[in-house]
Amino acid sequence: MLNLFKTRWGLTVALIAGVVALPVLSIFWLAFSPEENIWPHLYETVLFHYVGATLVLAAGVGLLTLVAGVGAAWLVTMCRFPGRGFFQWALLLPFAVPAYVIAYVYTDLLEYAGPVQRALRGWFGWQSSREYWFPEIRSMGGAIAMLSLVLYPYVYMLARAAFLEQCGTIRAASRVLGCSPWHSFLRVSLPMARPAIAVGLSLVLMETLNDFGTVDFFAVRTLSVGIYDTWLSRGNLSGAAQIACSTLVFVVLLVALERLGRRRQRHFTSASSRRDDSYTLRGSRALAAAAFCSLLVTGGFGIPLLVLGNYVLQNFASYWDSRFIEIAGNSLLLSVAAAAATAFLGLLLAYGRRLQPGRSISALVGLSKLGYAMPGAVLAIGVLIPLAAFDNALDAFLRTHFDVSIGLLLSGSLFAVLFAYTVRFLAVAAGAIETSLEKVTPSMDRASRSLGRNSWQTLWQVHLPLIRAGVLSGALVVFVDCMKELPATLLLRPFGFETLATYVYQFASDEMLERSALGSLMIVLVGLLPVILLSRSMGRSKSRQSETADVVESTEAPSLG
Repeated sequence: MLNLFKTRWGLTVALIAGVVALPVLSIFWLAFSPEENIWPHLYETVLFHYVGATLVLAAGVGLLTLVAGVGAAWLVTMCRFPGRGFFQWALLLPFAVPAYVIAYVYTDLLEYAGPVQRALRGWFGWQSSREYWFPEIRSMGGAIAMLSLVLYPYVYMLARAAFLEQCGTIRAASRVLGCSPWHSFLRVSLPMARPAIAVGLSLVLMETLNDFGTVDFFAVRTLSVGIYDTWLSRGNLSGAAQIACSTLVFVVLLVALERLGRRRQRHFTSASSRRDDSYTLRGSRALAAAAFCSLLVTGGFGIPLLVLGNYVLQNFASYWDSRFIEIAGNSLLLSVAAAAATAFLGLLLAYGRRLQPGRSISALVGLSKLGYAMPGAVLAIGVLIPLAAFDNALDAFLRTHFDVSIGLLLSGSLFAVLFAYTVRFLAVAAGAIETSLEKVTPSMDRASRSLGRNSWQTLWQVHLPLIRAGVLSGALVVFVDCMKELPATLLLRPFGFETLATYVYQFASDEMLERSALGSLMIVLVGLLPVILLSRSMGRSKSRQSETADVVESTEAPSLG
């Protein structure tokens, strides 16, 4: 470990890892040394309610996304039915829709005053809600359904990549030994894909823990909502930090799940052993497969797009004003800055690991990716603590020696939001760059050094042009994630500063979905960019199966360990 700090690249990686780990350490520091210890009060009153709601939500979302993601992946990979080619990429479209946006859309459609229940009352002559039963959208079940509709693509794309890479002759052998297609799936394909499915499921649960807009709108009191209420509604930051520590327990368990899933992930196959052993579905089975995939695409993307598009077309002139343009510019500025910062830092991490491989450097790189596993509300607390401490110390120093007060220089500015974005999404950019860099042969490094180039010159003149696609893809995904990020932005933004995500949240919370439609639609359309990237990558998988897994795991499923 000591030798690590004797080189410039070792120091660089250690510095980045230390800064990224600072928010996590700050949360534990505040939680265990609070100014006002309200832990006993939380323990006796709301903590178990928050934990219970979080467990139920995670279990429900995990089960639905597992069934939807694995089922859809198997159908489009191994079965031939009408629309298969369309569904192979269309099943990724719900990934572009933030969970809070879809929650607002379906609430507007399905609540008592919405068009669906109004139509039912008109058709059957019902006069009030006492005369019929209709599921309550603003409930735990509604939150599970909304999150599942937009999160199943995590499981789908990793499961499909795993199915594509599997050796066709193994499945054929199982059929020769008497297995039906169903039993071959259960006994052969599913166990082989288990590691990839576990990774996808862990990412789904991470996003479920991070969600704030959906559960807050549906009045489901999870740990994320508890952090927000304790901090802002009750004005107790230390209590929020203590709840955040409880949330991190779930994060640790999910990281352990992800690592367990990857433990036996490697398996080998030859190109000659890959064969098209898919089979044709006919009659009702083909219809059921097409209907299942159609339900996922329509429910997760089609209906929200139609509803939002209709609202925008009806009121575009009144919504598109100077204030909205300013808010869109705010989102664009922050997202571009965060994408650039994560791409630059990710490049340094990946190249430092390449130049100085070993357990120490790998541990530091893994530490730098920890922010991706932290829910936005938890990360906001971790970011605020060190920045506020720095601001207070600097202000006290200037008051004492120069009689000048600067106030909240960092913690009350956009720097706090940008820092949170960088910490949270650094793993995404670093993963994409690492994958691209691993494909560059080491002989390129030796040739560059033999021509008199140092490590920095080799990076900028040799490697960067070769891995440009990986850098851009990682930055693109970070850009889109920042456009959608709500909890951290809501908690850290300066007074009066709005992004598209907070703009949508504010209006939708006030039951003004029409007013938030333009912002929601812009977020969805921007979210299509990584979907297009992933669709193109998966479209090339028939000839280059391993490329799909690399792109998917590096851009959307970075290692959490």
